[in-house]
Amino acid sequence: MTASAEPWVLIEIEYQRLSLMQGQRCVMQWPVSTATNGPGERMDSGCTPRGEHRVRIKVGDGCLPNTVFVGRRPTGETYSEQLAAQHPDRDWILTRIIWLTGAESGRNRGTGCDTLRRYIYIHGAPDSAQMGTPGSHGCVRMHNADLITLYDKIERGTRVLIIGPAERDA
Repeated sequence: MTASAEPWVLIEIEYQRLSLMQGQRCVMQWPVSTATNGPGERMDSGCTPRGEHRVRIKVGDGCLPNTVFVGRRPTGETYSEQLAAQHPDRDWILTRIIWLTGAESGRNRGTGCDTLRRYIYIHGAPDSAQMGTPGSHGCVRMHNADLITLYDKIERGTRVLIIGPAERDA
């Protein structure tokens, strides 16, 4: 782990939680939803990639809560139950996007396993979405208010460590 005073993010797949860390101290913590398919790094796996990552890009400065994004661009729509009923198969990416890049060549960076090219984000989800249980296509979902708080506390380049059950004590 890091001894730095810089904030960093710890995502524990086993516990479906995201912690904002300052050195070894947890300063904030939220429930999240990671991949239904579990942890994994392979392209097209639908899994949440493990290991060391960095925040590559932050998208959504100044957007209202429930702003709908497609292709990392606001669509002009605001999420509502009525909009959801019109588009029942849509994977909702709302409010903000924290786009991750892998930092471990051959594990989560490079051919066949690249987190950035897999479009793995920490992003907002409908407030009705269940957190604390896997449900995404690989990304890390958060409730919108929680995401805005996290987004405002981290910068581009922030360290993000995603661990699975066997890695917790490693």
